[in-house]
Amino acid sequence: MADEGGNRIEEVLEESRPFYMIALSAFFTVFFLVYDAIVFLPFKLFADPEKKKALSEREKAKPTVEGNPASPWRHVETIGKDLKTRIFPDCYTLGAVWDRAVEMHPDDMCMGWREVHQAFEEKQSDGRSFQKFILGEYNWLDYSEVDDRITSIACGLTSFGIKKGNKIVIYAETRKEWMMTAIACFKLGIPVVTVYATLGEEAVAYAIKECDAIAVVTTKSLLSKVSAAVKDVTAVEKIIYFFDAYRNPDEPQEASEKVIKELKNHGREVFTLDELINRGDELEFEEVEVEADDMAMVMYTSGTTGNPKGVMLSHKNILAALTGQSAVIDVDNRDTVIGYLPLAHILEVCVEMVCIARGTRIGYSSAQTLFDRAPKIQKGSKGDCAALKPTLMACVPAVMDRIFKAVTDEVKQSNVIARELFRICYERKRARYEEGYRSLVMNRLAFDRIRKLLGGKLRYVLSGGAPLNAETQRFMNICFCCPVVQGYGLTETCGGGTLADANDLSTGTVGPPLRCCEIKLREWADAGYSPKNDHPQGEILIGGDNVALGYYKNEEKTKEDFIEEDGVRWFCSGDVGEFRSDGSLRIIDRKKDLIKLSHGEYISLGKVETTLLTNSLVDNICVYGNSEHDYLIGLVVPNEKNIKELAKNNGVKDGDLKKICSSKEVREAVANELQNHGKGKLQRAEIPKKVWLCDEAWTPASGLLTEALKLKRKNIEKAFEKEIQQLYKSK
Repeated sequence: MADEGGNRIEEVLEESRPFYMIALSAFFTVFFLVYDAIVFLPFKLFADPEKKKALSEREKAKPTVEGNPASPWRHVETIGKDLKTRIFPDCYTLGAVWDRAVEMHPDDMCMGWREVHQAFEEKQSDGRSFQKFILGEYNWLDYSEVDDRITSIACGLTSFGIKKGNKIVIYAETRKEWMMTAIACFKLGIPVVTVYATLGEEAVAYAIKECDAIAVVTTKSLLSKVSAAVKDVTAVEKIIYFFDAYRNPDEPQEASEKVIKELKNHGREVFTLDELINRGDELEFEEVEVEADDMAMVMYTSGTTGNPKGVMLSHKNILAALTGQSAVIDVDNRDTVIGYLPLAHILEVCVEMVCIARGTRIGYSSAQTLFDRAPKIQKGSKGDCAALKPTLMACVPAVMDRIFKAVTDEVKQSNVIARELFRICYERKRARYEEGYRSLVMNRLAFDRIRKLLGGKLRYVLSGGAPLNAETQRFMNICFCCPVVQGYGLTETCGGGTLADANDLSTGTVGPPLRCCEIKLREWADAGYSPKNDHPQGEILIGGDNVALGYYKNEEKTKEDFIEEDGVRWFCSGDVGEFRSDGSLRIIDRKKDLIKLSHGEYISLGKVETTLLTNSLVDNICVYGNSEHDYLIGLVVPNEKNIKELAKNNGVKDGDLKKICSSKEVREAVANELQNHGKGKLQRAEIPKKVWLCDEAWTPASGLLTEALKLKRKNIEKAFEKEIQQLYKSK
C-alpha cells in the first residue's frame, strides 16, 4: 500500500554535502550491507516482516452492502453483527464502569501527581518574569484510595442538596481532582458541564448561564474569573475550589479574602474541595439509580466560530465510544498514560476512561511541565515525561508538529558528521520500517536520545483532534521508535469515529470505523466528491450509539447537524473523507475550509496549511483567499529563532521581532521560502503569493485558536482585516 508520508529529511538538512560526507555515506552503506548479511537476514527468519505487512494491508472495513460504496461502512468484525456498545456487558453507566475497575484493580496505582519542591522567578530581557519549578517524583493513590475520595465527594455534594439531574460546571485544568469530581457526579446522575480553563470571562459566563448549573468546581487561580462570570447568574449557589497544581510552596493555600468576599456578596457559598471531602467522610453513600440514557455531560466546545455550543452526551453515548476505542487501545494495569490535554476536551476524557476501565495508571501533567525544556521546568530538572516514563500518550497534531520542528532544528544545529549520521540512520530505518522490520541497532545509535524526550518507554502515541501531517507522523514513528496512530472523532460523536491500529505501517489515514459505529459518505456534487468516485469520497456522516443527543438549548442547530435515516441517528461532520481500498479513512477536506478563487477552482485551505506548517520558518499559519482574487495570502506566526536568522541573511540586522515582522524584505523572503517549500506538494494556485508576519503567538486565550489548538479562522481574519486588505492592495 502506498505510504502517504513524504520524505523531507533531505530538506530538513538542506545544504551541500562535502566530498568527505559523501564518502562517509558510502562507508555506512557498505556497513549496512554487511550488517544485513550477518544479522538482518537471519533476523528476518524470526521477525516475520511479511506477517507485519499483511497485518498492515489487510482489509479493515467495507460497505455493509457489497458493491455499493454509498452504503454505510463498518469495521469488518461488525459486518452482519450488532455494533459493540459496552466495555463490560453488564455495565450501562460510567459510574458502573468505575466500580468495576475498582473491583478488578483495588491495589493497582490509579492517579499520580507531582509536587513543587522549589520555585524560581526568571527575569526576561523585556522585563517580564516567568515561574520555573523543580518538581518531585510522582506520588500515587491506588484505585481503592481514589474510590474512597470519590465516595466522599459524592456524599459531600449530596449533603449540599445537589441531586440527580442538577448540573455542575467543572472549570479547571486537567488534574486528578477534575476526574474524581466527574466520576462522583456520574455515580449520582449529575450531568458534568465542561468549560475550558482558558476560555475568556464572556464565554465562561455564557456557558454557565446557559446550562443552568447550580454549582461550579474550579481552581484557586480561576476564582476571580468565576466571580465575574456568575455575577449575574442567580442559579449558581455553590462554588467549590481546589488548589493549583503548580504553585510556589511558600504561597498561601487559601484563596484571597477579596475574591471570597465578592462571591459571598453575590450570594454564593464557597468551599474548598478538601472541606467537601471532609464533610462527605462523615456520611454514608446512598446509591442513586442512573440510567444509560441519562445525560452524563454537557461538553462546551470552544468552536471555530461564534459562541461555544453545549453538546449533550448520555452515559450510553460515551460508553459506546469507549467500547469502540478500547478494542484498539491495547493497555492494561502494567501501562502508564500521561494526562495533560484538557479534560474539557472529549479526547482526554475518552483516553482516561478507557485506561481506567483497564486498570492503567494515569500520571497527571500539563503542557507547561511536560518535557525537560517545557516553559515551567527549571533548566537541569526533569519534566513530567522524564519522571513518569509513560507507555501511552495522546497528542493533538499541533503538539506533534512542534516536537517535529524542535527535533529537526536540533539536528540541523549539530555538527556536519552528526547530521550525516542522523540522515543515514533515518533513511535506513524508514526503509526497514516500511518493510515491516524493527531497527534495534539504529534505535540505540541515532534515536535513543530523541526517544527519551518522551520518557523512552512509549509503546504508542494516539493522535486526534485534527488531521496529522503524514510527514510528521512518519517522523514520529521513526524517531520515537513506536507507532503513532491517528483517530478521528468529534465532540458530537464522543470522540468516536475511527482509529488506526498499531499494526498499520502506512501514514495519512485515520483508520477504519470503530466497532461501535458506522460511517457513510454523502455526495457533495459541487466540489466533485462522490461515493461513486474511483476512491469513494464525500461528507463524513457517523452513525451509532456514540452520536450525541444534540446541542443544549439549540434545537435549530441540532436539526441541522443531526439527522435520522433508516432508524439510525447520524451526525453530519462537515469533514470530507475518502475510503482507501483497505477500508481506512482519509480526511481530505473540510466543507468550511474550501474556497473558490476568481479563476473558479476550489482550494482546500486546510490542506495548504498542513503542508506549509512543516516549514521551519512557520510556527503557525492561516491561509486566506476569496473569489475576488486569483491568489492566496498567508498570515504567518514565524519561528522566532529561524526568522531572525533569515532576517540577518537578508540584510535586516535589527534583532527586534516586531521590526523583523514588519520588514517588507523579510516578508518577501518568507513568501519565496514557502513557494519553494510547496513545490511538488501543492499546485501553484495553492501556494500563498504574499504573506504577513504576525509578531505575537496565537493562543486560545487570545481567541485565535480553539482549545485543541485549531485555527479560529473567522476570528483571525477579523483580527488581521487591515493587513489582509493591505496585502491585496500592494503590488
